[in-house]
Amino acid sequence: MKFTRTEIPDIIICEPEVHGDSRGYFMESFRCDRLETFIGRSVNFCQDNESRSSRGVLRGLHYQFLPHAQTKLVRVIEGRVLDVSLDIRKGSPTFGKYVALELSGENKKQVFIPRGFAHGFVVLSDTALFSYKTDAYYHPESERGIAFNDPTLAIDWKLPESELKLSAKDREQPLFEKAEFFDFNTGLYG
Repeated sequence: MKFTRTEIPDIIICEPEVHGDSRGYFMESFRCDRLETFIGRSVNFCQDNESRSSRGVLRGLHYQFLPHAQTKLVRVIEGRVLDVSLDIRKGSPTFGKYVALELSGENKKQVFIPRGFAHGFVVLSDTALFSYKTDAYYHPESERGIAFNDPTLAIDWKLPESELKLSAKDREQPLFEKAEFFDFNTGLYG
C-alpha cells in the first residue's frame, strides 16, 4: 500500500496495490500495521459504515465532537464521488482549508481523515457505493455539521447547487463561523 500526504499533511491518500488478470483483481483494502507505521500512532477502527447514493446526493459536512470524535478511512467501492475533508482544528496552520479528492471504484484510492476534520462527499456518477471505517462509534448527541455551501469555504462540489440532493438536516447546518471547533494547540481532538 502506498501512502501520500496531501497539502494538509494529516489527510493521507492510501492506494492499495491491485493485482489484476483476466479473472479480475485482488487487493488488500486495509493493512493496520502499514497505516500505523506511516502515521506513527495506533488506529483502532471499531465500526464500518456503507451508503449507496444517486448522482447529486451530498452528505456532509459532518463530524462528531468530543468525547466521541472520529477518525475515518473512506473509500468508494462503485461509482465516483468528490470527497472533502475540512480542517476544523482552531490554531492549525491549515484551519478552514480543505482537501477535495475524487474517489472511485476504478482508482481505488482511500482517504485517512483524523479527528478534527469535518467530512462530506457528493456523488458524481449515476450511483456510488461509499464505505468507511471509524475509530469511535456513532453517537447522535455528538454529531455536528457545517453548511456545505458556506461562502467563506467556497467549496466547488463540481455540480450546480440546483442538482444537489441533501437531507433536511444537511440543509440546516450552521455556517463555518458558528461551528464547534477542535483545539489544535492543546491537542483536544484525539
